Amino acid sequence: MGLPLSFEFFPPKTAEGAQKLRHVRQQLYAKRPQFCSVTYGAGGSTQEGTFATVADILAEGVAAASHFSCIGATRDRVREQLQQLQAMGVRRLVALRGDLPSGYGLGGEFQYASDLVAFIRAEMGDAFHIEVAAYPEVHPQARSPQADLQAFATKVKAGADSAITQYFFNSDAYFRFVDDAHKLGVDVPIVPGIMPITNASQLLRFSDACGAEVPRWIRLRLQSFGDDTASIQAFGLDVVTDLCDQLRCAGVPGLHFYTMNQSGPTLALCERLGL
Repeated sequence: MGLPLSFEFFPPKTAEGAQKLRHVRQQLYAKRPQFCSVTYGAGGSTQEGTFATVADILAEGVAAASHFSCIGATRDRVREQLQQLQAMGVRRLVALRGDLPSGYGLGGEFQYASDLVAFIRAEMGDAFHIEVAAYPEVHPQARSPQADLQAFATKVKAGADSAITQYFFNSDAYFRFVDDAHKLGVDVPIVPGIMPITNASQLLRFSDACGAEVPRWIRLRLQSFGDDTASIQAFGLDVVTDLCDQLRCAGVPGLHFYTMNQSGPTLALCERLGL
């Protein structure tokens, strides 16, 4: 059995986008993913699109994981949505606190992802395999690295089966995080999240927003290519292949690719890695 792979998509906003994503998925299914996950907008703003995309993936014969955020939600609403997902045939969830829509007070009955994980377990037993998020380079809103690690351990102990990390380009951050989590008694698989590099300005903007570190040498090289897309993509492929190689050699439990709804960059990485 090769290294387990999983792919993440976001719900398309238009019929044309949905058609394009179907084509992208078909190409990626050639890599036999363990599952494909679908993201959820701030405050569950894309919920309909998320559930529709999850239903499409299940209909295509592939396991689908729905992102599920709880910020601003009531217990009754969450219970209803969990039953809906279970009825659809979903067996895997990515449980998140989620971002508040702008201009929104903190309302809702869940404060942390750990509250959501505990609630899912209490309500649904083992109906779902629960994934949680991990931040090897510290969550941007964490009070301190220690508090962030403690929050992660609390989430896992509330009933998570495994974790997927925010993307990173420094493998040492991941290895250190896993070691520190183990010391706190976390024994679930922590799967590294992998972001292909295809667009320099988008990557830098994204990374600044979500707290992922783009090492200075990568940042400077990307900036030096200007608008030369081919050079950016060739360099990005080298950098991320090397990162995946280091992770694979260390025996990671899988690789989770943030596809950005494109097949080319992820397929190129898989080919290069012989996956």
